[in-house]
Amino acid sequence: MALPKLIVFDMDGVLIDVTGSYRETVRRSASIFFLGAGGRESLPDPLFPLHDLARLKRTGGLNNDWDLTCQVVSLLFALVDAPPHGKPADPYACHHETIRACDVSRLAAYLKSSTSPLMDLHERFGRRKDPFVADCYNLLKQIFQEVYLGPDLFRSTYRMEPRFSSGEGLIQRETLLVDEAVLADLSRRHILAIATGRPGSEAAQPLGRFGLDRYFGLVLTLDDCLSEEERIFREEGRRVSLGKPDPFMLDAIPKRIGQAFEGAFYLGDMPDDMMAAKRSRTGYKGVGVALSQVDSEGTLAEELTAAGADHIIRSYPELRRIVDPD
Repeated sequence: MALPKLIVFDMDGVLIDVTGSYRETVRRSASIFFLGAGGRESLPDPLFPLHDLARLKRTGGLNNDWDLTCQVVSLLFALVDAPPHGKPADPYACHHETIRACDVSRLAAYLKSSTSPLMDLHERFGRRKDPFVADCYNLLKQIFQEVYLGPDLFRSTYRMEPRFSSGEGLIQRETLLVDEAVLADLSRRHILAIATGRPGSEAAQPLGRFGLDRYFGLVLTLDDCLSEEERIFREEGRRVSLGKPDPFMLDAIPKRIGQAFEGAFYLGDMPDDMMAAKRSRTGYKGVGVALSQVDSEGTLAEELTAAGADHIIRSYPELRRIVDPD
């Protein structure tokens, strides 16, 4: 009897459409960050196109959407007339006082003049780390989580009151990209798992809501990466980052499953996903998922292939032919 295959899925852009949730949360969080700035009323709404954000994320190293948000705001802040700031004792007070002393008129004019402002700024400044924005990283994370989760889920998750957003959490906008029947069929013959950069609670929410958790034998998340990073620091005294494109999660899955398989596939929609598959010791075949609704220039498949994808799929029936070619 033939051994099963191991099929590992990323979540965002692969199982779950996050165009209206995570991607929109980045955009709204950036807008909220500038509340109170001089000239803010002249900023466009929305600040930038989602296809522009998608291209920035695909430049690599921004698999974590908190880091992506910080990079977006750092790029935008390059065009903000801002006063010098000291190290904040209270990040909320520092943010409030500094933003009130800023003028975003130059930024507003720029955003209105470009169809791809984030990528234009990226080409101009590269990977930018603004000192003020870096000091506000935890504050940006809170804004992001409030927008994404909504008040009730934010309170129950963090045991604190929201400060920046009171609207419905954008997590409720998430929809499925995969037909459940495909997962049911694959899970009968193969081993399915998930490797995602989401925190554990945010991975569990849509899996439970859409009833997908029954198909996956193991789900590895950001929590697993952070836990291993801390173990390495305690035992070896060095700081490492185990988020993708590092293959930590992909190589940890076979060990934790403890079941024999023949052949492994990793489905992702980012170049970092394909790089992680190539770097893994398990020997994953990278399957690039080109289902993005914001890939307006049609370059996603090319970028995934350049990053090492062995296969590209534009619909899930194609996956069956890759995994079970006979």
